[in-house]
Amino acid sequence: MKTITLGKTGIETPQNAFGALPIQRISKDEAVKLLRKAFDGGITFFDTARAYTDSEEKIGEAFEGMRDKLFIATKTMGGTPEKLKADLDTSLKMLKTDYVDLYQLHCASQCYRPDDGTGLYEALLEAKEQGKIRHIGITAHKIGVAEEIAESGLYETLQFPFSYLATDRDVALVKKCEENNMGFIAMKGLSGGLLNNSAACMAFMSQFPVLPIWGIQRESELNEWLSFFQKDVTMTDELKQIIVKDRSEMLDEFCRGCGYCAPCTADIIINQCARMSQLIRRAPSATWLSEHWQKEMMKIENCVECNLCKPRCPYGLEIPSLLRKNLEDYKKILAGEITV
Repeated sequence: MKTITLGKTGIETPQNAFGALPIQRISKDEAVKLLRKAFDGGITFFDTARAYTDSEEKIGEAFEGMRDKLFIATKTMGGTPEKLKADLDTSLKMLKTDYVDLYQLHCASQCYRPDDGTGLYEALLEAKEQGKIRHIGITAHKIGVAEEIAESGLYETLQFPFSYLATDRDVALVKKCEENNMGFIAMKGLSGGLLNNSAACMAFMSQFPVLPIWGIQRESELNEWLSFFQKDVTMTDELKQIIVKDRSEMLDEFCRGCGYCAPCTADIIINQCARMSQLIRRAPSATWLSEHWQKEMMKIENCVECNLCKPRCPYGLEIPSLLRKNLEDYKKILAGEITV
């Protein structure tokens, strides 16, 4: 397993990290068991956020008394210095620690700078001086914002979506971070669950100086990632073919499933319905053809095109038209006109 150094933070960790968003969906006992198994298997970097409901609490329960053996990164969406400080204090309490290794501004809409009037960067520096955080990072979804952050020299790490569906511009962003000695944390390495070959995903990541944080909810998922500690994964012709095929099918406009578009005026589950065409072809179709999902998909017909979802989308997708395309495809599948 390759070891990654996260830029100027000096954090060294296997190129195989734990994304703790999904553990908010399972019980505390299940989560603790999963987290400890991940650590025992070789994972030392765990990424969570104040916005992930009880994820931090579960990490704190799992790793109390083991603080010096692993790295914990968390995030705040606090838009003011006061909210940031309150979030940080809550995170420290939930994580049962007096510091976090990496504290990140979550889903930043801009590159926050000193003296920009928000006070957020100054609040980060203050927390670092107090010893509550060791390193300062930021996460973004919009490529333009991410590029500005990479050029700024203000942050020690950048977390950004990166998978083998990456564009040339995404790859250039990784290179820019490397040039500026900035750690790159790759979120959405499975593109919101659309990519289902872990070996292909890992082989792709191994070509770059990035730290992928895999969203893990089930022991079977964890076992796949832990297996790579026992065997090196290199890019093969077979894996290249899988990647080429997936890129040909999905490089057009597609939904990553982040959910920032919610809530919907018509109660549509946008982050699932807007990518139904991919989901239904990449997982057992019976799940997505159930009576429940048929009802959910038909809600698209009630879309009033209020367009409230569009400015919320970090990727600038034309959500109403994307929903209609997916519904049209879904109806053809239900009618037997298309076989999946």
